[in-house]
Amino acid sequence: MDLQFQTLRAAIARDHRLEEAEAVRRLRAAQPDDAASRRITARALALAGQVRAAPIEPLSAESFLRHYGLSTREGVALMCLAEALLRVPDAETADALLREKLAGGRWAAGEDPGSWLANAADWALMLTGTLARWHDAADEDPAAQLKRAVARLGEPVVRGAVRQAMRILAEQFVLAESIEEAVERGKARAPYRFSYDMLGDSSRTGEDAGRYFESYARAIRVVAASSRPGRDFERDGVSVKLSALHPRFEEAKRARVFAELLPRLRSLARLARDGGIGITIDAEESERLELTLDLFEALARDPALDGWNGLGLAVQAYQKRAPAVCEWLIALARDARRRVPVRLVKGAYWDGEVKRAQQLGMADYPVFTRKAATDLCYTACAARLLEAADAVYPAFASHNCRGVATVLELAGERAEFEFQRLLGMGGALYEALLAERTVACRVYAPVGSFTDLLPYLVRRLLENGANTSFVHQIADPAVALEALVADPLGLLPEPYAPEPRIPLPRRLIPDRELCLGLDLSRRDVLAALRERVAADRHATAAVKPISPAALESALARAARAFESWSRTPVAERAAILERAARDFEARMTELVSLIVREGRRTFADAVSEVREAADFCRYYALEARAKFGRPLALPGPAGESNALALHGRGVFACVSPWNFPLSIFAGQVAAALAAGNA
Repeated sequence: MDLQFQTLRAAIARDHRLEEAEAVRRLRAAQPDDAASRRITARALALAGQVRAAPIEPLSAESFLRHYGLSTREGVALMCLAEALLRVPDAETADALLREKLAGGRWAAGEDPGSWLANAADWALMLTGTLARWHDAADEDPAAQLKRAVARLGEPVVRGAVRQAMRILAEQFVLAESIEEAVERGKARAPYRFSYDMLGDSSRTGEDAGRYFESYARAIRVVAASSRPGRDFERDGVSVKLSALHPRFEEAKRARVFAELLPRLRSLARLARDGGIGITIDAEESERLELTLDLFEALARDPALDGWNGLGLAVQAYQKRAPAVCEWLIALARDARRRVPVRLVKGAYWDGEVKRAQQLGMADYPVFTRKAATDLCYTACAARLLEAADAVYPAFASHNCRGVATVLELAGERAEFEFQRLLGMGGALYEALLAERTVACRVYAPVGSFTDLLPYLVRRLLENGANTSFVHQIADPAVALEALVADPLGLLPEPYAPEPRIPLPRRLIPDRELCLGLDLSRRDVLAALRERVAADRHATAAVKPISPAALESALARAARAFESWSRTPVAERAAILERAARDFEARMTELVSLIVREGRRTFADAVSEVREAADFCRYYALEARAKFGRPLALPGPAGESNALALHGRGVFACVSPWNFPLSIFAGQVAAALAAGNA
């Protein structure tokens, strides 16, 4: 790898968890000027007016969110119910779940015959909600008993009705159950192009991965045989998820991924090349990005794929390093002498990215905490991709009127790009746009069974049902169109600060710091841990038995120490525990190595254990200050003054289980010491 690519890849790694204010500072310089912003606003406002005025399709995301918004009890109940029913193994539990989730819903909230409520799915929901309320009625009159009897007799029917209701809704987001049928339906929807996504979660086994590989290979053959004429990136294509093709698609298994997954990818790419169509590698969790880029580069530099411009990649604009990824892709395309289709998306895993960073104790988030900052990043990436038309073919995935208007403004007279939308979403926007001008648009179309669809459906509805989502807000007449298409620059605070409701992972608990973890998605971090484990492999100490006399001596020393330790001011005891927490954190690599070697735990489990030990120390230090700092006042029923003072009790012996050799032991010891025990 030459110096240019080393520098570009270093920038991607460096920006993974970049401080958010710095990321936004860089993006401001890449935004349209004031005159361009006014033109964008005017065009976006016109589009938004047409979208809101357009009749809502009876079964669409917009319709669902308008009637059952995810901020309502009904919307949440439906999404929970849809996923949960797939995992309930027996009818009795399924019936109980139905009664709980549907009994309180207002399923007959509207009676507009043209609305979503007038279709079969809603009638099924109204039926099930009514039966569920009857079933749990508390009164005992004969009519109520009859209703409960009807409900009980009808529960198998109710269960089927709910499944059918969700199936009817789901069918609006999946093109067909088979790729053959999907391609035929796609032909009938000209002038839209299609990218077919074979539904399914990540592989858990090698058998899963093999099944997904065959599914992708079949899809490529069918699409290639049926697609309309055009260049590689203009024809219908197939989207590929790498986690579906390997059960351990993660940095820790890099060697295995390259040995097993890369040959599968090459086979799929060559099938697509031979068929004259494109494939796009989908974006997934941020921890998998660098491994994805390495696999993508291996394909881009494969001589067997020379002359084929159908190898595409999705880039997530909610990641702070998206601009660096775009720069790297442009350089790679030019160096490999190919044109790379790039699908620019906002990103569908925001909640997961935030929660995972909090859970793992990362120093910062990989994504922006404010939607307006993501919009700035999307604009900056779009501008850069349009400038590099010799190297990339940009595809802009958006259901947002301002996003579409921004791309049109940035593109000017350029015609070498396309828009993309999800099946079942954004239909009114692109119908309005296509009526105004000729522009290429591709539909991302899931293909698969109803069971495979539901996780995808829930993710998309949660993504677009968020209060800040354009799809959610365009369906709400209470939201002014001017606010909906406002320039995101004007929505940012000055000076910039991340969303205060999303504190950094270390500050997640207001009154104490949390221990930072190690980013095991980074190759250098994993390499350092492996080197330390290898260097320490002969350092494991042997367990030495202790004699009864030695044990008695140790207990006597502890008893003598208790006298002075219990009189040590609580602030000093707490400070010592906090210093111990800092020491645990500073010696993370050493302790992880010890736990891995002696406990045979994974790196991830060992890091979690060290973090828990440090967090125990800080927690008990905080509790000691609160409970031992001064006597606690108690009620005085007869006017007397009562107080409760807490003190240590003596010597504590702590025995920890073998499977958590550090964290549980540290927690027991820290609690005892914080209370003044020895």
